[in-house]
Amino acid sequence: MAGKKALLSIEGMPETIELPIYPGSTGPDVIDVRSLTNHDIFTFDPGFMSTASCESKITYIDGDKGVLLYRGYPIEQLAEKSDYLECCYLLLNGELPDAKQKADFVKAIRYHTMVHEQIHHFFNGFPRQAHPMAIMVGVVGALSAFYHEALKIDNEDHRKTAALRLIAKMPTIAAMCYKYSIGQPFMYPRNDLDFSSNFLYMMFGTPCETYEPSPVLAEAMDKIFLLHADHEQNASTSTVRLAGSTGANPYACISSGITALWGPAHGGANEAVLKMLTEIGDESNIDKCIKRAKDKNDTFRLMGFGHRVYKNFDPRAKVMRETCQKVLAELGKENDPLLKIAMKLEKIALEDEYFVERNLYPNVDFYSGIILKAIGIPVNMFTVIFATGRTPGWVAHWHEMISNPFKIGRPRQLYTGPTMRDYPEK
Repeated sequence: MAGKKALLSIEGMPETIELPIYPGSTGPDVIDVRSLTNHDIFTFDPGFMSTASCESKITYIDGDKGVLLYRGYPIEQLAEKSDYLECCYLLLNGELPDAKQKADFVKAIRYHTMVHEQIHHFFNGFPRQAHPMAIMVGVVGALSAFYHEALKIDNEDHRKTAALRLIAKMPTIAAMCYKYSIGQPFMYPRNDLDFSSNFLYMMFGTPCETYEPSPVLAEAMDKIFLLHADHEQNASTSTVRLAGSTGANPYACISSGITALWGPAHGGANEAVLKMLTEIGDESNIDKCIKRAKDKNDTFRLMGFGHRVYKNFDPRAKVMRETCQKVLAELGKENDPLLKIAMKLEKIALEDEYFVERNLYPNVDFYSGIILKAIGIPVNMFTVIFATGRTPGWVAHWHEMISNPFKIGRPRQLYTGPTMRDYPEK
């Protein structure tokens, strides 16, 4: 595996340290620094931006070229030709399913969507005004109490069962979080509906009247889930892996991922977009906001523009833009005040030289926030939707790690506190 070597010379150290260099199938090579501890040296990489924490075959990102691959397949092709559940199978198994495999997987998901009836009562322990993410963290973590018969992580069948349960039940739990917050009864899943239509039914249906999800909106939800299904070693995925490295059960691990995703710097981006649009308030205020955004001395920032990883463009944004236009046309909401602000901001970002030069293009969070708002999903549910879509990625990374030899995660530090000192005499 190792070919080239890196030679490290350190002032004051007589010998040169040899470090193996490993090539990936694509992307940057990595320098194996594990032997540095033998020389009483650590690397220093706050935020782990230059550190490969694991070896993985699941997802690849090239931020400079705007590339996102699920198991080698470009996200644009998957968004056009595939669907969410097929991508779930792909992420979990490494290959696209044939017709029978797809049908069996969809059936398995369909018959795992219902949650244990006792979980309904579990919700009653939360205040109605609790944030849906707070409820989701607790409920998903508690699933291990209901499915303790299949928690042996060294048993492949148990791992596969847990994977199916998590992917299938997350939309049900997400919808229950919403229903509980507004005081409406929970809606049981319908096995006659596809994955995304079923989610919309559980979100917006009531026992009082028949609710039939719009195919356009269901397709939009499917696209949102698909585009968010995985994104390499981000903060939440790394959290899932770190928790999993302790041998924790999969439900606890996924709950830890949800917790990490809740942070506004991670999963809260599309929520921040809607808050920004609300703060702008009226089209007449846009020019003033644009001026503030260009002022480097002003703390104001346009949310949903540019991306930390993608330096030129977000490959998911084009898909979301097209989907956004379809949703607005379907719902007749082209004249919604907030959405009109969003569309004008989009036009400025794509044409204004300041934004074009700095690659501050509308990203996936910008468009997904608009879509979710148009569908009628409240802002406090946006990150819950994100967590639902991201579940197969988390599960795939957890399964990949557990299926291979692994070590417990144990980062080190650069210590800058007091050196050893004696306790003072009193």
